[in-house]
Amino acid sequence: MAECSHLNQIKVTTTKTHVCEECVKMGDRWVHLRLCMECGNVGCCDSSKNKHATKHFHGTKHPLMRSIEPSEAWVWCYVDDMSPGEVLRGEFVAG
Repeated sequence: MAECSHLNQIKVTTTKTHVCEECVKMGDRWVHLRLCMECGNVGCCDSSKNKHATKHFHGTKHPLMRSIEPSEAWVWCYVDDMSPGEVLRGEFVAG
């Protein structure tokens, strides 16, 4: 089973931000929100037309993001193209 080689880059696991600030600036809407686990940026998911979370990855190369939707805890690594675990009670748990 493949392992994510970027787990040492996790610095942020939670946020109080619950909007995609880029969409807000544009006067647009989003579907779901994702949190960059390196810098804390919150962006909209790939189901949203603007895909700000993925654009953030392409612009910064920050590899790990997580869903901040209620009842979702999964983490995604863009570089390794895999889910290395989840965040439970604010802590990353390898899966």
